[in-house]
Amino acid sequence: MDTLFLILICGGGYLMAYHTYGRFLAKKIFKLNKNASVPSVELHDGIDYVPTRKGIIFGHHYTSIAGTGPIVGPAIGIIWGWLPAILWVFFGSIFMGAVHDLGALVVSLRNEGKSLSEVAAKYINMRVRFIFFAVVFLSLLIVIAIFGVVIASVFTRFPSAVVPVWLQIPIAVALGFAVYKKTANVAIATAIAVIGMYLCIAVGSLLPVKLGAVLGIPSTGLWVIILLIYAWVASTLPVTTLLQPRDYINAWQLFIAMGLLVGGAVVASLSGNLPLVAPAVNRALPAGTPPIWPFMFVIIACGAISGFHSLVASGTSSKQVSKETDCQFVGYGSMLLEGFLAILVLVCVAAGIGMALKIDNGTILTGQAAWQHQYSTWIGAKGLSDKIAPVVIGAANMMGQIGIPEKVGITLMGVFIASFAGTTLDTSTRIQRYVISEMATDLRIPFLANRWAATSFAVVTAAGLAFATGADGKGAMMLWPLFGSANQLLASLALLLVTLYLKRKGGLKFLVTALPCLIMLVITNWAMVKNEIDFISKGNWLLVIIGGGIFTLSLWMTIEAFAVFFNSSRPAESQQDLEVLT
Repeated sequence: MDTLFLILICGGGYLMAYHTYGRFLAKKIFKLNKNASVPSVELHDGIDYVPTRKGIIFGHHYTSIAGTGPIVGPAIGIIWGWLPAILWVFFGSIFMGAVHDLGALVVSLRNEGKSLSEVAAKYINMRVRFIFFAVVFLSLLIVIAIFGVVIASVFTRFPSAVVPVWLQIPIAVALGFAVYKKTANVAIATAIAVIGMYLCIAVGSLLPVKLGAVLGIPSTGLWVIILLIYAWVASTLPVTTLLQPRDYINAWQLFIAMGLLVGGAVVASLSGNLPLVAPAVNRALPAGTPPIWPFMFVIIACGAISGFHSLVASGTSSKQVSKETDCQFVGYGSMLLEGFLAILVLVCVAAGIGMALKIDNGTILTGQAAWQHQYSTWIGAKGLSDKIAPVVIGAANMMGQIGIPEKVGITLMGVFIASFAGTTLDTSTRIQRYVISEMATDLRIPFLANRWAATSFAVVTAAGLAFATGADGKGAMMLWPLFGSANQLLASLALLLVTLYLKRKGGLKFLVTALPCLIMLVITNWAMVKNEIDFISKGNWLLVIIGGGIFTLSLWMTIEAFAVFFNSSRPAESQQDLEVLT
């Protein structure tokens, strides 16, 4: 019953937080106004700026920020014990991550839906715009290239996921056409689309697709090429054609998957088959495991707080929110739901895996022996498949408690992971296009500002990174050790911008973001320094140079921001901010 009690406490806590602290932030701190003008209406263009129903934009925003982050991070972070991981995910998402996401969304919304680099120019100075652009561009470059590898690896490991993932595209296009062109009933159209999606999963389990090498390019490299071409197409289309409807039906896929996991947890717990087999606090860490401080707070990112979320909030979502008051649901609510997903993932790897783990020699381990076998070495140093495997196995075991066969459960999880990684890939490419277009406009390079040229630049640079080390398309993995700390550093900088925004409003409102900002600045800079020392000791000079560059740029921006924060003079408010204040 301990596992079920844990799920209920966390789920109830998130609901309470949304209706208390979330409402306080919306009404008292950011003063959301349902009658205020928003970019989706004022700048409506039918391509990027499109006013969208709250439920649909929630689905897009949620699936874009989730990706594989709340899956892989907790699966690694459980190595230090389930208790510290649960505490970080639960309290971090409520008081840091959700505040960060809501703040980034509101600040962008009140600045014409512009990216954080443009907002930084307004609230700090013009120099910081280029610093922030460099950090954001590099972060998105790594995300696009790595998520191509992530999906390629999932397709290789779970070939039954290939058909359903690709068939989601025509289903999503048909859903968007039905809702926006034919004004179909959203509930009925959604039900048909979701049923169609699950029928495709059944087809995929019967028709697995495996790619062989072509012209010396292995299957992962071929998938990366195909996925980057898809990302180019998806990111230049109007958001209502593919991006919105695909993310929306993927959100329903998530709701169903989470429901199945909760149902399995209830049945297993009531029958006494789901004890927590992971240690509450692991004092016998395997060799090579880094210290819990500061690395757990960097490795478990998306389930608690993630800088990438600020890019989605200020990239695609702020251009589609139809009224300010939707921001609490879209920004704060989606982060809490992601936190709950991370809680379920922790349950899968802390308890679900103990139900049955089949090892290479055919032996089936259960209980603590299963967990110890899976985590006998530092899982963070293993490949992507090894990081995902504990989640897939634990989830399939839990779903099996409600009658879902193991093969079907594994297929469901494979499609789930690949689909979420796909939404992150095309959203990241679109955001990179926005960032490049804004910078090209500022630098007066008009040919690079249009959406086709900017998207091409985003995709080509990502392809260059992906194939930098060979035809397998895994070149971006050489920068993976930097991504965790760089991503959390981006969260710190986003909180810094929101703090400056609130400081200009007067009073002590800025404390709700300033305190999380200071905590994240300390933790992430601490992690970056330790990483730099490790890179130097190993002679990995590429990571030393790139990591040192990111660290220097972020330190420079932080100093500039603190100078503005303690400066008594304030620049003039934007017209929209003045309207909100009055």
